Amino acid sequence: MSALAHPFRPAGANKIDPVLVMLWILLIAVAALWIAPFIFIVFTSLKSNAMVMGTGAFAPPSEADWGNYSRAWARGKFSTTVLNSAIITIIKVPLGLAISAMAAYALSRIQMVGRRIAFLAIVFGTMIPFQVMLAPLFTLVNSLGLINTYVGIILPYLAFGVPYQVFILHGFFRDVPKELSEAALIDGASHFTTFRRIFLPISLPVLAALLILDFVATWNEFAMALVILQDNSKWTLPLGLMSFQSQFSNDYGQLNSAIVMTVLPATIVYLIFQRYFISGLTSGAVKE
Repeated sequence: MSALAHPFRPAGANKIDPVLVMLWILLIAVAALWIAPFIFIVFTSLKSNAMVMGTGAFAPPSEADWGNYSRAWARGKFSTTVLNSAIITIIKVPLGLAISAMAAYALSRIQMVGRRIAFLAIVFGTMIPFQVMLAPLFTLVNSLGLINTYVGIILPYLAFGVPYQVFILHGFFRDVPKELSEAALIDGASHFTTFRRIFLPISLPVLAALLILDFVATWNEFAMALVILQDNSKWTLPLGLMSFQSQFSNDYGQLNSAIVMTVLPATIVYLIFQRYFISGLTSGAVKE
C-alpha cells in the first residue's frame, strides 16, 4: 500500500502517525455507538416476543418474522398517520424553501429601506424556542378555527422553519459576486429572472442540505403536532407511534417494527440527497 493510500500515514510520510491511529480508533468507537441502537431495533423488529426474551439484544434472529411489520402497520393504523405526515411534509418543505430562498435573495440583493432591520427581525425568530410559544400558538390557531387541520399545523411549521433557512441562504447569496446579478439587471432581466436563472441553480447544494434538515425536522416533529392535531384522524406519524407504544409496549417485535417504519422515510431522503449535504452546509463558509 502506498504512502498516499495508507490511512495511518500523512501524505508523503513513511512512518505511521500515532495521532491518525487514535483518530481512527475514536471514529470507529463513535460510529459503533451510533450504529448499535439501530442494529438492536432492526434485529428486534424481526423477532417474536419469545425470541426476544430468549436471545441477546444484538443477536440476529434465527428466523426473521417479517409479519411484525404488516401486523404493526394494521394495528397502529399507520396508513392514516403516514398519509397525514406525507401531506404535511410534501406541502411544507418545498413551500418553506421557496419562501426562504426568495426572501433571502430580496434581503441580500435588493436595495430597499429597512432591509437590515427586516433581516434582524427574521434572525431574531431563530432565537425563540418554540416550546415557549406553544400556549399562545394554540390560542391563535384555535381563534382562527384551524385546530385539527393541515393548514393549522403547516403555518406554524413555516413560521418557525423559514427564519433559519433565510439566515443560511442570506449568507450564501451575499457571497455570490455582485457582478453576476448586476450584469443580468443591466441586460434587462428582472429580479425574479435573475433569481431563477442565476441564484437558484448555484444554490441547489444549499437547498438540498436545507431540504434534508427540514424534511427530518418536519417528519419527526412531535410537540406542536400534539397540541394542534387533537383528532387522531389527523395525527402525524410520531403521534401514531406514541399511541402504538402506549397500547402495545409489551409487543417488542411490532413496536420496533413501527419505529423502523417511522424513521425509514427520513433515512431514504437523506440517502438520496446526501451527496449535496456536506457541500451545501459548507457553501459560503469560506471566502476566496
